[in-house]
Amino acid sequence: MKSTPQERSAVEAPSLQELRQRALAAASPKAYGAGAAIACDRLVRIFSAEGIEVQALQGLELTIQQGDLVALVGASGSGKSTLLTILAGLDVPTAGTATVAGCDLLEMSAKERLRYRREVVGFIWQQTARNLLPFLTAAENIALPMQLRGRRAGALGAKQQGARVAELMEALEIGELAHRRPNELSGGQQQRVAIAVAMANNPPVLLADEPTGELDSETAGVIFESFRTVNRELGTTVVIVTHDPMVAGEVRRTVAIRDGRTSSEVLRRTVTDEHGEESVNEREYVMLDRTGRVQLPVKFLEALGMEHRVAVDLAADHIEVRPDDVAGS
Repeated sequence: MKSTPQERSAVEAPSLQELRQRALAAASPKAYGAGAAIACDRLVRIFSAEGIEVQALQGLELTIQQGDLVALVGASGSGKSTLLTILAGLDVPTAGTATVAGCDLLEMSAKERLRYRREVVGFIWQQTARNLLPFLTAAENIALPMQLRGRRAGALGAKQQGARVAELMEALEIGELAHRRPNELSGGQQQRVAIAVAMANNPPVLLADEPTGELDSETAGVIFESFRTVNRELGTTVVIVTHDPMVAGEVRRTVAIRDGRTSSEVLRRTVTDEHGEESVNEREYVMLDRTGRVQLPVKFLEALGMEHRVAVDLAADHIEVRPDDVAGS
């Protein structure tokens, strides 16, 4: 017996309770970084050794959108590598929240953390040899993460794995290296194979810790182009910790970390003038966290002799920050 349109409409109409739930959900505040590929909220990491505590991350806040290509920079000890190991699932924060591709890094069990490292994030170490098994060929190294995934839902069969290996090697222009072992590859070739290994299970996020640190500038440029390829063609969110100014200057967004917090960032965009010529426009910003704190550039503070406290005034469209004008107090 067929139902009439009126009967179907009555069946499909939401109840008053459902409408209330929808209204409450729409009105409730969204979580910090909702929808972002990476969201860190007031992240803290404290290391303890022989009764001494070192606070590597001090309430760090950071959001990175899906598909971004971001560089993290900062002096040694600033906390950038600590942040990267937390995002990679290799370390656990002391407090705060951190989510990557919807995964809560503080709440995962050991089993979930292992799955996270295999399927959600790819990771590349600075030391080229650390990324590859020396007794496997390049193609076998790339296939290994897919084999370790086992028979989980979404796992590829042997034929599909071979096709995925070939796809990655072609995209990164390393097809001719398929049957070579790591000791038969240059440092740059090893890193390109390492990128393919990290991308084998098609993770939504790729992390790299100083991937060009052991390479010359020409080879570093080739490696960075490989990251750009992964970001552009596969839509992967890429985060690179680097000291290399060439790499930091080539990404759309460079975030500086100082004293365990995000301190500033540089945004770059391509603009086209009236003659059709393109140029890159960049602007540096200081970061404002949710408690209202900012870290002013050290060179600005030194230039004006600012220390201990400053005078702050609200103008019509900006905030003025000046040296303390009460001398001797």
